[in-house]
Amino acid sequence: MTDLLPPWPVLSAFLFASLVLAITPGPGVLYIVTRSLVQGRRSGLVSVVGVALGNLGNALAASVGLAALFAASSLAFAVVKYAGALYLFYLGVQMFRSPQAASPTPAPLAAPWSRVLRDGFVVALLNPKTTLFFAAFLPQFLSPEAPPMLQGMALGSLFVAIATVTDSGYALAAGMVAPALARAASVRRLGRRLGGGVFIGLAVFTALTGSRSRAG
Repeated sequence: MTDLLPPWPVLSAFLFASLVLAITPGPGVLYIVTRSLVQGRRSGLVSVVGVALGNLGNALAASVGLAALFAASSLAFAVVKYAGALYLFYLGVQMFRSPQAASPTPAPLAAPWSRVLRDGFVVALLNPKTTLFFAAFLPQFLSPEAPPMLQGMALGSLFVAIATVTDSGYALAAGMVAPALARAASVRRLGRRLGGGVFIGLAVFTALTGSRSRAG
């Protein structure tokens, strides 16, 4: 494994850049925060796992050359981008349509963990900008002495691990606010509308943005 990592000066630069990029909010972070606020800390942490798996899939895809397909084919990029936008829009509509709980002091809106995990995975995986980001970012730290594909997988996995830690921090911080929001029916309705609006806003942003250099 150590043979697949660059020398320490280069690796330290990679770690610093990864940390800065990981704490910068993107679609994945906003998805995690929304889940944590509306459905509680546990759902937020489950969504962290889903987003991490989706990002890892994008890192591996970039390593085996899928990013080159996206960069060369505007049609392939558009298909995946708009598929992700439609899925985000679907999540927003579902949150707007979620029924109100009858209890005067209900817990955060319940959702099966498998669905939260799946949604986080799909949100992250169907963001072609993430694959293109890995394709542009990872080569800066590759060494000619080791296989580039294995190096890319190792560095991509390291980046995902760093992002998982920072995303967990976002989930825990947002989860601390969720119990207070759950005490008032009007605030719960506002939370659902805010969550739905965030997802729909992300769908519009994903569909309209022309940048291919920013990861979510």
